[in-house]
Amino acid sequence: MKWLLGGASTAPPTTSETTSPWRSFGLIRAYFRDHWGRLAAGLAALVIVDLLQLLVPRVIKEVVDDLQQGRATDSGLLRHVGVIVALALIIGALRFVWRLLLLGFSRLVERDLRNRFFSHLLLLDRPFFQRRTTGEIMALATNDLSSVQLATGMGVVAAADAVFMGIAAFAFMAYIDPVLTLVAISPMPVLALLTRVLSSRLHQRFSKVQEQFSHITELARSTFSTIRIVQAYNQEQPQSDRFDAMGRAYVRDNLRLAMIYGTLFPISGFIGNIGLLLVLALGGRMTIRGDITTGDFVAFINYLYLMTWPMMALGWVADLFQRGITSLNRIDSLFQEAPTLVDAPSDPMPPPLTGSIRIQDLTFTYPRQDHPALEHVDLDIPAGTFMGVVGRTGSGKTTLCHLLARLYPVPEGAILMDGRDVNRLSLADVRRAMAYVPQDVILFSETIAFNIAMGRADAAMEEIEGVARAAAIHDEIAAMKDGYQTRIGERGVKLSGGQRQRLAIARALLLDRPIIIIDDGLSAVDMETERAILRSIAPHLRGKTAIVVSHRVAPLADAHTLVVMERGSIVARGSHEELLRTSRYYRTIYEQQTRNGP
Repeated sequence: MKWLLGGASTAPPTTSETTSPWRSFGLIRAYFRDHWGRLAAGLAALVIVDLLQLLVPRVIKEVVDDLQQGRATDSGLLRHVGVIVALALIIGALRFVWRLLLLGFSRLVERDLRNRFFSHLLLLDRPFFQRRTTGEIMALATNDLSSVQLATGMGVVAAADAVFMGIAAFAFMAYIDPVLTLVAISPMPVLALLTRVLSSRLHQRFSKVQEQFSHITELARSTFSTIRIVQAYNQEQPQSDRFDAMGRAYVRDNLRLAMIYGTLFPISGFIGNIGLLLVLALGGRMTIRGDITTGDFVAFINYLYLMTWPMMALGWVADLFQRGITSLNRIDSLFQEAPTLVDAPSDPMPPPLTGSIRIQDLTFTYPRQDHPALEHVDLDIPAGTFMGVVGRTGSGKTTLCHLLARLYPVPEGAILMDGRDVNRLSLADVRRAMAYVPQDVILFSETIAFNIAMGRADAAMEEIEGVARAAAIHDEIAAMKDGYQTRIGERGVKLSGGQRQRLAIARALLLDRPIIIIDDGLSAVDMETERAILRSIAPHLRGKTAIVVSHRVAPLADAHTLVVMERGSIVARGSHEELLRTSRYYRTIYEQQTRNGP
């Protein structure tokens, strides 16, 4: 039951677990290069803001010294107030500028990475999606991309701000008194050592949190997509318990992560406050002795306060960068995935395929399987042939369809279309010549019209209705409240199995391509209905190469030729009448089905 309800599987180690954490920085290096002007302007605005902030304590120093020495006047105080207000307005405006430029840069990185992520997913083939769960992919597209965005946004801002503000504040403090400055920063080496030790643990624990989030997402997705099975088997409570257990594990892992994060930030502040206590103790005595003025002492404390932020930011910046690089490594591990199908370059003006197919000594074994699914298959299918494929479950019928549809790699010279090796044809050229109805019908949470016209968005309503009539689904659609504009829910949940299959057949007919493959696409209807539908769509198949797979023999009696498969091999071929005479195996299947029903 665990595999049915989407239990978390053990994923292969990610890139972040097996190589240097910073190896994947190359994924975003180009963005820094391409947007250097934007970054330079944003950092310049940030630096100016810091410089202006450093001027405020100087103004306060003058006010304090004037007050202490009796030089203060109403006009002088008003002038100093005006300076502070002007500085505040300029700081506010420049903060808007650097936020727009620098945080906007992180959103550009996130957008481009997300687009690249999605485009790369579309290129990957079935073996990849059999290894990676949907929940893991969703976690990469949400949590991990957000972590990268934070690292390239606030992470860069906080790092640059902390470095510049720390150096500048140190310089201003040293100008007031070098000895007092050294005393103030003396606790900082402890903070640097602590950050170095905790950062590696932060990386490991964040990786575990992200993986746990993937498992939770996959469990939620699989439960909702199989909700009818869950309810039919009274599995609501067990699924809820499993989700609760995963949630508790996720919280536990987050708390372990928070222990490190919660250690870095408070200790950073604690060390900064130790420096402040040392300044109060030593600086206060220096002010009493007259070594520095009261204004200098107040300014020094203000500079120390400004410097405390960089000290405290070290832990936060380390956390952002560690989360970002961990997520970047996880995303890079997906980018390292390559399709097993090697696409041939597309011919700028390829001659259209007419539908002639030749299969020569085709043997195929699925990845990580020991026994071949197909063995020494030979077939010659002239253009315009209606060929039926029958056989028991597991005989290789669907595998043959998968290979013809170019969903898996095939040996050189094993499949020819119009006399050309499919390995010398681009995937797009092959698939443009083919309409494929898979065994597991996929529908989108959209309108019925959208689902039928998915491959031809420009199709007129008359054409959509025409293929729906041929697939014997028009009357049922018309009876619905919104007709062809009815939204069918996730994976067509509002429709019956037979309705979903007939919609898929209508979709394939609308494409009007020279080759059409229907892989047991009418298994959800009874045998007589299947036969009636095949005869109804016959006009649409005229002149096309049609390969129709069925576990039932009788509906395929009108096929030009029939192929019987068993254990991955072709054991008989010929017309329906010929096979009844010459193939005991075919005759036995036919008699059992017609006598006992489908």
